[in-house]
Amino acid sequence: MKFCDECGSLMHTEGDTWVCRSCANEESRDAEAEAAMTTRDGQQNDEAPAVADATQEASETVQESCPAEDCDSDRATSEMMPKPGGSYEVRLFTCVECGHKWRAS
Repeated sequence: MKFCDECGSLMHTEGDTWVCRSCANEESRDAEAEAAMTTRDGQQNDEAPAVADATQEASETVQESCPAEDCDSDRATSEMMPKPGGSYEVRLFTCVECGHKWRAS
């Protein structure tokens, strides 16, 4: 895959020439440079991507007073959850001391 140096559009091959269909720029093809291009097959990776689990071992906390009567903590973890059937998210807090959960008001 080659992009036009003049306009940035994708170039196409026509014989021994790269041709830009947007601005009509033409460049000679270089077999050595084309051999070094990575194909889609060369990019395949069958391994599953690493995904961080935000619900486990949350290390960042926010300053938020716990509303539980028996708790004086002012630190909590927070997460955003989609509201069922809604078009917005709700912020949920979990106290780092007692584990009490509540949503932002």
